[in-house]
Amino acid sequence: MSKPSTTTITSIKNSQLSVKHGLADKTLIIFDWDGTLMDSIGLIVESMHVAGEAHGFTTTDQAVKDIIGLSLMKGIEILYPQATDVQKQAIQQSYADYYIPNSHRTPFFAPIENMLQTLQQKNRKLAVATGKKRKGLDRVLDASNSHHYFVMTRCADESGSKPDPQMLTDILQYTEQQISNAVFIGDSIYDIQMANSLGMTSIAVNYGTASSSDLAAQQPSYQVDTPQALAELLCA
Repeated sequence: MSKPSTTTITSIKNSQLSVKHGLADKTLIIFDWDGTLMDSIGLIVESMHVAGEAHGFTTTDQAVKDIIGLSLMKGIEILYPQATDVQKQAIQQSYADYYIPNSHRTPFFAPIENMLQTLQQKNRKLAVATGKKRKGLDRVLDASNSHHYFVMTRCADESGSKPDPQMLTDILQYTEQQISNAVFIGDSIYDIQMANSLGMTSIAVNYGTASSSDLAAQQPSYQVDTPQALAELLCA
């Protein structure tokens, strides 16, 4: 399947782009969570360093950023291939032990919550497809008091790790929406690969894990630099 051409939000007004690409007609908007809606990248990197070093393993900030979007265990397997299965399980537990009590440090990017409110008022169906486990996503949804924004959420331990598109197809089936009616927004190459595998309109955000050049190489439909630009694009 051919990939859509990329539209970088720099040279054309957002309202013009929305008309040109039909964003105003999208009835289902699906978001990644970490690095897209929530400013959690720093804590994820910190937690992985703490967890790995607790069991004698080291990595780099960039290596951790590169696995964000995958399920936690898949990311650990990539970061620490030399670790035994027992050690990988221990790293996963240490990660949770550090991340959970510090998760209050991960707010929504400004102006994400206002964007979600506006989209809901426009009768858009909102959903989440994330590499988090269900338990972890429910915890941050509770902490951010944001369950009510989303008609469905899907996690890696329910549908498979990105870039497997099963999370997206599950959401489409549940909401009874067609691919052509949906758009997926994410900050990692795995997000854009997942959307492209279905031929779904995608928006890559440059303020999360991946570099703008790495995201552009995946040929998302759109690419934006800031949360404000994303909000303006979706709410135009």
